[in-house]
Amino acid sequence: MAQRLSGVARDVGVRVAAVAVLLIIWEGLALAAFWPPVVLPSPGQVWDQFVVTLTDGYAGSTVVERLGVSLRRVGLGSVYGIGIGVGLGLVMGLVPLVRTITEPLVTFLRALPPLAYLSLLVIWFGIDEEPKVYLLMVAAFPPVAVATAAAVTGVNRQYVEAAQALGGNRWHVIGTVILPASAPEIITGVRIAVGIAYSSVVAAETVNGADGIGGMVLNAQRYNQTSTVILGLIVIGLTGLLIDTLILLVQRVLSPWRGLV
Repeated sequence: MAQRLSGVARDVGVRVAAVAVLLIIWEGLALAAFWPPVVLPSPGQVWDQFVVTLTDGYAGSTVVERLGVSLRRVGLGSVYGIGIGVGLGLVMGLVPLVRTITEPLVTFLRALPPLAYLSLLVIWFGIDEEPKVYLLMVAAFPPVAVATAAAVTGVNRQYVEAAQALGGNRWHVIGTVILPASAPEIITGVRIAVGIAYSSVVAAETVNGADGIGGMVLNAQRYNQTSTVILGLIVIGLTGLLIDTLILLVQRVLSPWRGLV
């Protein structure tokens, strides 16, 4: 136990040191004035902007309020996309004919960048919340569908045959053998899907999304407010890292055996 805690402490120390070195290099470049502050503001300027947006807000909303709006959009889009992706991927893995028919469509959507279909979603659903959520949903579901289908088809057939020999029907086999065995790969697909959805939030908020964190970044970019742009990117990156860590914890709870064999 002590050795494990020591290893965790060492890893945390290395990561903190890496961040500190990065900040020192950043501060050194800012002090050297190779570029004007509008191109590369110092860490102190970004911190000052964070304090301002946290207390007084930016364009009427604090950074916490904007982050909450964006997280709600990402959450809805991810939940819808993951639900569709797991359901479709399960059917694709269990029914070869369905996989043959739907795999090209899933691959086609996975290859499209979010901005490619944002305009179409705006035409269909207007400029309110629907096109933003649907964009994030479409961005999220292909990775989950692909991961789920691959996980289901990769389940050891001996496990399935053993469950059937013990009298398990199709639904019992799916619930007690296929889904548990596929869980680690499915959750990996969920990690990728949530990451893609969160990275697409700036694109989603280009249309009537000024109240989100992505909208703040876009608005600041128009007025060359570089410190605000960097602040928005840091907030998005840190919250994305936190979300990914939470998903990893869920994976360890649902499939504690992963990595042990």
